[in-house]
Amino acid sequence: MFQTLKNAWKVADIRKKILFTLLIVIIYRLGGFIPVPFVRPEGIASMIEGSNNIFSTLNLFSGGTFSRATLLCLSISPYINAQIIIQLLTFAIPALERMAKEGETGRAKLDKITKYTTLGISLFQAWAYYLTLSHTTDEAGNPVLFYTEGLSKILSAVVIILAITAGAMMIIWLGAQIDKHGIGNGISMLLFAGIVANLPTSFGTAFTAMAQQGPAQIALIPVVIVVFVLMIAFIVFMDNAERRVPIQYAKRVVGRKMYGGQSTYLPIKIAMAGVLPIIFAMSFMSIPQTIVLFTGRPKSGFWAGFLNLFETTHPFYATLYFILIILFSYFYISMQYNPVEIANNLRQNSGGIPGIRPGKPTSDYITRILSRLILVGALFLGVVALFPIVFAQVTHIGNLALGGTSILIVVSVALETVRQLESMLMMRHHKGFLE
Repeated sequence: MFQTLKNAWKVADIRKKILFTLLIVIIYRLGGFIPVPFVRPEGIASMIEGSNNIFSTLNLFSGGTFSRATLLCLSISPYINAQIIIQLLTFAIPALERMAKEGETGRAKLDKITKYTTLGISLFQAWAYYLTLSHTTDEAGNPVLFYTEGLSKILSAVVIILAITAGAMMIIWLGAQIDKHGIGNGISMLLFAGIVANLPTSFGTAFTAMAQQGPAQIALIPVVIVVFVLMIAFIVFMDNAERRVPIQYAKRVVGRKMYGGQSTYLPIKIAMAGVLPIIFAMSFMSIPQTIVLFTGRPKSGFWAGFLNLFETTHPFYATLYFILIILFSYFYISMQYNPVEIANNLRQNSGGIPGIRPGKPTSDYITRILSRLILVGALFLGVVALFPIVFAQVTHIGNLALGGTSILIVVSVALETVRQLESMLMMRHHKGFLE
């Protein structure tokens, strides 16, 4: 990876793209320190810290800016949600499905619909954020908002909601600039930057807490570092792992020339769902605790016991979380990967799998392979997501900076960016760059 970055830096055109991407990332990080008017950030961090609600998820994706109540506190969360919604609706609404098959023009229309959906989600999340802040106080009992009565309350509410929404839409614009003039996927790069920027603080907090607990916990610090490195290596291995299905194309004569006859393969990645099943599962599991933010936690009765099941330290939470990741993996990949369409494309191009008849037998064969790979990929995601919870319970380490989702996102974005740089270098055919 480092050799690829070194070689890419030698090419002036690629170097400009890298510098432009870094400039956009710097602007994004600076926006994460511009405070929202009429908000006193004291008390927000304590509301999010150690909690299992939608706000802790937003704080993870924003790189800590959500807990500081800054202009870009929503980060890329509204856009991710909008993308997921539009992707799912593409398979349910025929008009959107036709747009997706229209090529570049259709994708541009879907992108515009996604941005309008992002605007709606941003307004809703900003309103929910304001509603929560209006009932929040700091440790001294002072309100988090400056103005909570009369006309000033209405003005402050409008300003806070519009400022947060504008920040979310600005992030989409910054990501689009990276897509046009920079390196990598813009939204993914901003997500990567936010998580990486928050890692030193997370590690510092965790190690400080461990050091205060005594010599036994201090001795575990090297273990935590080794586990962190091993988890990265495991994610890299699984991200690159794939099943290669052999494909043979038949020979055909056109005029005096013969075409086809090549042998190739169909690559199917094991972790083809990426981090989305984890995000789906996290959102579902955070619903009960999020409702508590608006209604308050009951002290006794059925609902008190029910909400205790969704604490991260409860075995029920870990079990249900793991099952949901597996279910969402099957659901998402079934929406994205169509074996019948693959089999039809192979038959139309005179291709086939050796030993498998074209048509339905081919689609059934690909379906059987997919079902096994999805299970392996889902188990991988489940292990990555649950390992920090289990490790923290076994070692009694709180505030562990080993968020499996964070590491998975960071490693995946880094690998994808390196692959794009290698492709750009290969297109230029510079001798020795890929040796």
